[in-house]
Amino acid sequence: MQTANKKVINGWAMYDWANSVYNLVITTTFFPIYFLAVTKGDTDGIVTFLGRKFQNSALYNYTTALAYLLVAIASPILSSIADTRGNKKNFLIFFTILGSLSCSALYNFNDSNLAWGVIFFLLATVGYCGGLVFYNSYLPEIAAPEDRDRISARGFSMGYIGSVLMQLVGFALVTIKPFGMSDGKAVQFTFLLVGIWWLGFAMITFKRLPASKPVADRPKGNAVAEGIQELKKVYAQVKVMPVLKRFLRAFFFYSMGVQTVMLAATVFGSKVLNLEASILIATVVAIQVVAVLGAWAMARLSGKFGNMPVLVVTVLLWIVICIMGYRMKTAMDFYILACGVGLVMGGIQSLSRSTYAKLMPETKDTASFFSYYDVTEKIAIVIGMASFAYIDDYTKDIRNSVLALVVFFVIGLIWLVSALRKERQLSKEALTSVKA
Repeated sequence: MQTANKKVINGWAMYDWANSVYNLVITTTFFPIYFLAVTKGDTDGIVTFLGRKFQNSALYNYTTALAYLLVAIASPILSSIADTRGNKKNFLIFFTILGSLSCSALYNFNDSNLAWGVIFFLLATVGYCGGLVFYNSYLPEIAAPEDRDRISARGFSMGYIGSVLMQLVGFALVTIKPFGMSDGKAVQFTFLLVGIWWLGFAMITFKRLPASKPVADRPKGNAVAEGIQELKKVYAQVKVMPVLKRFLRAFFFYSMGVQTVMLAATVFGSKVLNLEASILIATVVAIQVVAVLGAWAMARLSGKFGNMPVLVVTVLLWIVICIMGYRMKTAMDFYILACGVGLVMGGIQSLSRSTYAKLMPETKDTASFFSYYDVTEKIAIVIGMASFAYIDDYTKDIRNSVLALVVFFVIGLIWLVSALRKERQLSKEALTSVKA
């Protein structure tokens, strides 16, 4: 296949620019800080929700885990519908509208309406990660295999650049407090702006991406049955592809660690070191600047050394980061770790996506294959976030949650090394066969 023209590629990457502001500005920075502040009260962060008492940080993490679980359940059904009916773009539009409007609704969240904040944060997160299923599935349709690392990195890089710009806007609002805004109102206004940014720039993507065509030999039947059948079909193909099978197992485990660190890092810094909101926001801006460089650097390194070896080294770095996070004591430790996280954060996400796109077989069922990928990631996030929240809630020390993530990374590393060895073995056998 040939890579699509520049207009389509840039339109696809623009969706990263549009929706990444939610993940990196809201869930990584402003919302967790604001959520902990408005739910702290006089009880040192103990809140009551649905008749049960929670640590406020644990409730935040449980809500995130539930959102990803809902998407993991719905994803195979929706992707099956998208493949059989050729309406992939419509689902992308639906989840974008759901997420952006729910994000804007957080403007009305304050210390008197906890349920409002939890519900709309849940819906906004569903909109964000639900849309990614269909966005990611466009990659093998618009990019030839040799261009997928580069184009995947472009998307992530644009997402980080856009997020930095929006972070700076939010930071300016919190610092300057124009029009007599309070700190809380400035953060709430940032929620509103992120929703507008998300929906507004996504319009460029909707205009430029081609409409997907239905798979001709796929019958239209019961959507739930279709979705389950498609997952079984993808699983059956993955089982007989030894490198892809091992890679997905590795991806499942290291994603538990990667996504949990990204989603809970600000909560961790706020609770452990009691860092001021302005310092946390500035640190996250720095993380995203470094992440842009990390994504492009790993794309170049993968071209030179191969995807698997670069991923192995990256997971090793994540293990070191988690151990240092457990031992973190000062603000300077947090800043150093933040730079380390930024360096490997964008790179491992971008390289994982493009590696999967390279390893998957030639198929017209791209939404179903990327649904399988996204279900793997979402279930990993659910387990990672739920484990993180439970350990925090049970031990009353969030540091223990970080140390537990090392186990996930180590298991992921073992499977990555296995995938690398199998890849090299198959390449050697293929070379020997050609010579014979």
